[in-house]
Amino acid sequence: MITLSNLTYYPIKSCRGFDVTESLVERMGLVNDRRMMVVTPEGRFLTQRENPRLALITPTLTNDMVTLSAPNFDSMRIALQKSGANFPVNIWKSENVAAVDQGEEAAQWLSDWLGVAVRLVHFADGYTRTVSRDYAINADDHTGFADGYPILIISEESLEDLNSKMETPVPMNRFRTNLTVKGCAPFAEDTWKRIKIGGVEMALVKPCARCVITTIDKETLEKNKEPLKTLGKYRNHELGAIFGMNVIPLNEGKIETGMSVEVLA
Repeated sequence: MITLSNLTYYPIKSCRGFDVTESLVERMGLVNDRRMMVVTPEGRFLTQRENPRLALITPTLTNDMVTLSAPNFDSMRIALQKSGANFPVNIWKSENVAAVDQGEEAAQWLSDWLGVAVRLVHFADGYTRTVSRDYAINADDHTGFADGYPILIISEESLEDLNSKMETPVPMNRFRTNLTVKGCAPFAEDTWKRIKIGGVEMALVKPCARCVITTIDKETLEKNKEPLKTLGKYRNHELGAIFGMNVIPLNEGKIETGMSVEVLA
């Protein structure tokens, strides 16, 4: 039997994630997943590609407050603003995405930690950032500040297979997955078209091409050629070195770890 073994959401794009035992799945992804993002003063998105120190930021959500903390650094807490003056941001090919600036205190804290001027924004309520038409199931399929799709899924067996081919194993947090499943063959997820967890149906639409973020140790920020080097040898695809599948939820509902994963197609 295939089961959901782990659920992870990332409040701020490229910052630390949190494992939870249950989550509401919305059409745009797990609730609160990548609804916030760090941007330049001009509104261009930033990730660990440009600034690995993002990996050490822990954003903790409680009600409508977020606490930002980092190692040996004073933490700070602000109330989230989800609507208000539009601060247009650019993320990949999506331009002028409606966002709401989170104020001077958050901007200063992040700028001090990252060593470069930045702002913190929240995805604007009511705005729709649609996914690529090439892979959409429905015309209104949309996401937040994830790179391109609402959810990412990877099996534990796929990671075990990858680690068996490397001298030093890497943890799942290198791949920033939302749904971790177990009980299947390595890379079985590549072959799934539709799955159902609880009452939530999801479409697996596109392999996830991996980038240099996977080569950054999330605790030490040390960089290495792995796991990209090994993925490039045996997981090569026209999109690049692939690991994990991009997922679009087809409806909404609650999912919990331990639930069975039904492969519908």
